[in-house]
Order: sequence, then C-alpha cells, then structure tokens
Amino acid sequence: MIEVLTTNDPVRLNFAETVLRDAGLHAVTLDTETSAVFGGALPWVKRRILVPEDEAAQARRLLAEFLPKDEDE
Repeated sequence: MIEVLTTNDPVRLNFAETVLRDAGLHAVTLDTETSAVFGGALPWVKRRILVPEDEAAQARRLLAEFLPKDEDE
C-alpha cells in the first residue's frame, strides 16, 4: 500500500475518498480514530489514504486533477 494523501481536513479527506472510489480504486483510510482523539491536542496527527502500489500513479493523477493543493502540504 502506498500513501497518496495526508490531511486533517475532513471535507478534503471525504472528497478524495469519493474521487478514488468512483474511479474504481481500492482506497483505504487510516488513522481516523487517532486523529479524532488526538487531532486537537496533536495537530500533526493526520489521516492518511493509501492505495495498492499498482494504483498509486492513477490515484495521484486523479487527486492532482480534482483536489486543490492543500496549504498544509
């Protein structure tokens, strides 16, 4: 699995998940609970989206096309 997005923004995360899944990619979101518990006190705890290695290039292209650049990245 390859990480293609890291964010604390729930809207950005949800939109990215939707874009990837609508394209038929197998996206997995990690650290959702950790971010919810520690996100306020530890802002560096972010949620991550991972995809299989063979889907990473396509996922990055889709995210670059449909998701505006995050100021925190």
